[in-house]
Formats: sequence, structure tokens, C-alpha cells
Amino acid sequence: MNAEQRTAYLNTINQVAAQGPYDPTWESLTQFTVPQWYRNAKFGIFIHWGVYSVPAFSNEWYPRNMYMQGSKEFEHHVATYGPHKYFGYKDFVPMFKAERFDPEAWADLFARAGARYVVPVAEHHDGFQMYASELSHWNAREMGPRRDIVGELKEALTKRGIETGVSSHRIEHWFFMGHGKEFDSDIKEPLKVGDFYWPAMPEGDIGALDGQPPPSDEFMQDWLLRCCELVDKYQPRIFYFDWWIQHEAMKPYLRTFAAYYYNRAAEKGYPAAINYKHEAYAFGSAVPDLERGKFAQPRHYFWQTDTAIARNSWCYTEGNVYKPAREVLCDLVDIISKNGTLLLNVGPKSDGTIGPEDTQVLTDIGAWLTVNGEAVYDTTPWRVSEEGPTKTVEGEFTDQKETTFTPEDFRFVCRENTLYAFVLRWPEDGKVTVKTLATHGKGHSGTGYRGIIRDVQVLGHPDKVGWRRDEHGLHVDGPQMNTDLPVTLALTLD
Repeated sequence: MNAEQRTAYLNTINQVAAQGPYDPTWESLTQFTVPQWYRNAKFGIFIHWGVYSVPAFSNEWYPRNMYMQGSKEFEHHVATYGPHKYFGYKDFVPMFKAERFDPEAWADLFARAGARYVVPVAEHHDGFQMYASELSHWNAREMGPRRDIVGELKEALTKRGIETGVSSHRIEHWFFMGHGKEFDSDIKEPLKVGDFYWPAMPEGDIGALDGQPPPSDEFMQDWLLRCCELVDKYQPRIFYFDWWIQHEAMKPYLRTFAAYYYNRAAEKGYPAAINYKHEAYAFGSAVPDLERGKFAQPRHYFWQTDTAIARNSWCYTEGNVYKPAREVLCDLVDIISKNGTLLLNVGPKSDGTIGPEDTQVLTDIGAWLTVNGEAVYDTTPWRVSEEGPTKTVEGEFTDQKETTFTPEDFRFVCRENTLYAFVLRWPEDGKVTVKTLATHGKGHSGTGYRGIIRDVQVLGHPDKVGWRRDEHGLHVDGPQMNTDLPVTLALTLD
């Protein structure tokens, strides 16, 4: 787009944002309602894939860190590719060919994994758009793969009944390439709107937003245009934002975008939701997201965890450390018991293949959900979310170490007249006691279920199990088996 076209698009955005049913005020936006499909879905797939997958070193912040003198990425880059003035980040773009990218194969894998929604990164901090854009030539349709990655993937997912979202991490591009101006590199002035490296501003203290100079209006307008372009091209059911949008200067643009997105969704007749972090949006106007973390207690509002199969990186690197399916599934049932949903990230290789580690974890999750899905999809939190000695560590970035559960640790959800109790560590002898389900008396906490239990089943095992109930709890004599995955008790209540 030229300057005149950009101005016209901005005018259209402001007009749509102002004409309802929402307008760009918190009073109006907090009338937002979380779509029911989203509440019911429980499990989605996040995808970090882009130019940073070519060097596949350290993590997806390679484009920033490779220009930070003295960093391991800087040293690696010089040793592997040569001085930055001769080989910069832009020179990875032609190497990002995605020659083995098969959206149908990806969609098949995500369907087998049991995912109900998928959120590909449309643009990361590096500024390369993974879709066909009219705002910059630095996009996957015109360079690198020369394919509309987001569009092709959405088409394949839609065939399988999987909802598609998008994520934008664009806001941090304000400073992301700025260190390249501190020495003789390929990042040089003048830079203009639409350039790959523009604006490459000084970084400052990115964690201290109060003292951080705000992005320019020109940059924030460009941010708004890119977000609305994604809405208009792909009608995403979820629009995920990374952090740093919580900068005070962004508030008017956040409100305008939300009103535009929600109004466009209402006009086109599809449900829509925004994900945000760090109080960027007013409570009730969008869905809060916790990065690599969870809440210790249930919330009365719907929320989301986004985390990755790899502990150390969101994108593929040759040194990734992967979580086992057991850990992911324990996180899943803990999250849904507290009124949340899990968005689990995979990091494809630069050629477009999903590695064996990610594939195996997704396959294991899918096999488990084939048996236990009735206890996950379309369920709601119960009056009690958990029981047991092992407590959830609350907060972001708390997933670097796996939690070890015991046979006394349970999570609960319900649907209609069925209560599901997830046993997070099944005992080999199959003998389980759920204290929360005691009848009454000294073993009862006072917060469980005092009504009648008609039947108890172990999902995936057709044989009847022995059980009894007294003032100490519900005692189940289940199958003897050696498994490290959660096991689900389905209790028919009356």
C-alpha cells in the first residue's frame, strides 16, 4: 500500500470501530462474551515458525540477539555466517524455503492430537509476515516460501472442523532490531515504513514500561493496519497478542482494534476473541493469557495458558529440551479444572516438517484424548477443582521443572450428571481413595459431594470396578496397570 491507501484504510478502520455493536471504549468492549466453542474446546495448538527457524539456534529471539555484541548468538552468527555487514538477518529469508511444508499433513496431525483450535504466529518480533500482505513486501507470499502460510493452513484446518486463530507479536519490532545500529552491520539508516528492519529503535529497559519511550504514532498506526489486515483476510476466531502491548501509549489503538475486530466478526457472523497479557485489555473485554504458567486456584472467568512442548524455546532449535506427554496432560487437566484452556506450542523445522519429538508428544496426547476426551471437551469446572498434597505453583514462566504428582492428587470437572476425577498418578495396585467424595463426618472436607453416586467407571477399561463409599472417601479398586499418564474416573451422580 502507498501512503494514500494506508490513510484510506485507517479511516475505514476508525469508521468500522465506531459504528457498533461495539465502540472503542472500555465500557462498550467489556460487554464482550467469550464464545461458547472456545470455552468447550479446552485444547489448542500454537505454532512458532518463521525465518528464525533457519539458524535454529538458541530460540526465536535470535534476530534480536544476533546483533547484541558479546551474546552467544552474536558469536555463533559470526563464526557460522560471517560478519553482520555481509550476512544479516535478512539474508536468512531466501534460505527459508519451507520446501516440505504440507498444510494437509499438519492439519491431520493436529486433528489426531485432539486439538480443537490452532493459532499460527502470523508475525513475530522479527517483522516477517507469514501471510500474503499488502503492507510490506517482506512476507511469505512474496519472499522465502512464496506461499500464503496462514491462508493455506486455515483452509486445511477448516476441512477438519478445527478453528483457526492468528497471533501478532509485531509490537516488539519497535526495538527488536535496534542493536544492529550499534556497530557496522546491515541495519543502517535510512529506514522507512515497510522496510524489514524499520524502525529499529533503541531498546532501553523493555521490562520497565513506565520508563520506556512510547512507540511513535506512525509505528502504532502500522501495527493497527497489520492487525486489521489479518482480520479482513482470514477472519480469525482468536487473535492472540504477546506482551508489550500493555504500554500506556497503545491503549487507544488496542481499543480501536478490539472494536474493529469484534464489529467485523459480528458483521460476518463468526465468534471472535482476543487473548492478552499483563492487563493490556480491561478485564472482561478479552481473554487473559498466562505464558508458561498456571493459576493455583480456580477462576470464575475463562482464561488460557500458552506454553510449549519444548522447555527452552518456542521455535525449533537443535538443542531443544522436550516435555513428556505426561507432563502436558497433567497440565491440561489442572488447567481445565480451574476454568482454563491450554494452547500448546510446536516449533516446525525451517523446511516445514514437524520434528519427531513434537510429533510423538502430540500423538500421545491424541491417543489419551481418544479415550478420555469425554472428560475434557465440553466440560465445566466442578465445585472443587483439586485434591491432594501437591500444589500448583502459580504464575508465569513456572514450567521449567516438571511437577511430580502422587496417587493422592486429583483434578475434577463435570458435565451434566457425570463427575470426572483425574488421577494424576495411577497406583500400580489400582487402589484409589478420593477424600473429597466422603459421605460425611471426620473424613469429609465439607466442600465435596454428599449426594448419591450411582456408578464408577475407569475410562478406557470396559470391566466394572469395585468401589465403596464411607466417611473417609470414595474407595475404588481399579485395574492394575503401569502408566504414567492421568487416569480418569467417571462417576455417575444422582
